[in-house]
Amino acid sequence: MTKILLVTQYFHPENFKSNDVAFELSRRGYDVTVLTGLPNYPEGKVYKGYGVFRKRKEIINGVKVYRTFVIPRGRGGALMLSLNYLSWAFIASVWAFFMALSRRYDAVVVHETSPVTQGFPALIFKWLRGTPIYFWVLDLWPESLQAAGGISNRHVLSFFTWVTCLMYRNSEKILISSRGFRESILEKGDFESKLVYFPNWAEDVFSDTCREDIPALPKGFRLMFAGNIGESQDMESIAEAALILKDTGVKIIIVGDGRKKRWLEEYILSHELSDVIFLPGRYPLSAVPAFFSQADVLFLSLKNDYIFSLTVPAKLQAYMAAGKPVIAMIDGEARTLISESGCGLSCPAGDYVGFAGRVRELMSMSPSQRSAMGKRGRSYFEQNFTKARCLDTLCSLLPSP
Repeated sequence: MTKILLVTQYFHPENFKSNDVAFELSRRGYDVTVLTGLPNYPEGKVYKGYGVFRKRKEIINGVKVYRTFVIPRGRGGALMLSLNYLSWAFIASVWAFFMALSRRYDAVVVHETSPVTQGFPALIFKWLRGTPIYFWVLDLWPESLQAAGGISNRHVLSFFTWVTCLMYRNSEKILISSRGFRESILEKGDFESKLVYFPNWAEDVFSDTCREDIPALPKGFRLMFAGNIGESQDMESIAEAALILKDTGVKIIIVGDGRKKRWLEEYILSHELSDVIFLPGRYPLSAVPAFFSQADVLFLSLKNDYIFSLTVPAKLQAYMAAGKPVIAMIDGEARTLISESGCGLSCPAGDYVGFAGRVRELMSMSPSQRSAMGKRGRSYFEQNFTKARCLDTLCSLLPSP
């Protein structure tokens, strides 16, 4: 039986696409092992039931899981995030060294969200065993370090550029979640023959009917977001758009949690927007479709930065799967997909005036017109972004089970 090692800092019960990869490969006949850390995302503390001496090895849905120690991310400050990232990369690499001495795998799949140092344990297997690496790029480095981390020190950026090139050179294939990543990767070397388009997909839950109870939502034209409320999501521009739309009957419902939530709460109070922006809090993924079913339009936004123009948030595929019209304040690849699919409207990143105008445009449409947008998005999703279709691509690259 073909043995696959999945290297990822994040795994079940944390909610990441790494779960789908591991469980689906196992279902298709692969012998799958996961090297991961103690779950602590997004709360910043190790999940109940896990610890230094608890549940370090387990089997989930037929997948063997090995969990290394990791310094929890805490509240997400720069220092704690750095310690979180580096502690996992270092300790997981030590584990990988000893694993490589006694185990052989036919392929290593790296789930590279952020940072790029997540690939170090895979390099150990490459160097000791010659195991081919399939490097799934979900976040560009060092560009993300500049855009999201605000790092401009040339020595730091040079180091991470070197690390990134090291990962790319040692990879059998480089899987890119956005076609916009191609230019950045090719600037770092002649990797054209290694590039494979491997987009995100929506979890199965978004295609199901959800019966979970959710709180009563405000009446009005419901504009909804679900996910991480962070720096990248440009909540400042959403808040500015809310001021413009204050007297239109629009209700902006933001489901989730994150580093920017406290700022948003303070903004709502100081600008008297408590009747416009609503923050129900964080809910399990299984409850999100129930929220979506109550929305008129689903929205997403990313900051006006070059790196974000290359990115397609996985949220877009989830919105398409839900069959709801989409409005986005975003640049680049994601905006192109919205236009190609006909699933909604968009405006440039940071253009909160344009965003407010697009909202008014959607409000002026009939329910049937908005429904048609949602149906086009669902159709586009089924043709391009189902889990089965995407993982068919991965299996075509890996050795047969």
